[in-house]
Amino acid sequence: MEIINVTAADFDEKVLKADKPVIVDFWAPWCGPCKMMANVIDAIAEERDDIIVAKVNVDDEAGLAQRYKVASIPMVGLFKDGVLKESSVGFMDKASLIGALGL
Repeated sequence: MEIINVTAADFDEKVLKADKPVIVDFWAPWCGPCKMMANVIDAIAEERDDIIVAKVNVDDEAGLAQRYKVASIPMVGLFKDGVLKESSVGFMDKASLIGALGL
């Protein structure tokens, strides 16, 4: 499935009102661990069609980062039914991330 880039303008519509669980990768272009995590996020998006995968650039969307208390990146959150259910901070391999998020 395609990864979507989300902004404050469409976050509620694409993430909180989604009809499937949504993994949101909070990242920044200057973040080394975020670049490593991008490969994991890409692999999950390719393999899973039962979830939506989204990315939020925290440099561009500081308000969203603040709203979800993103203090360190990468932070990956799992949203279900409009609520942040689980989150993970720092680089993780795919199996660890899936386990941490309960997928």
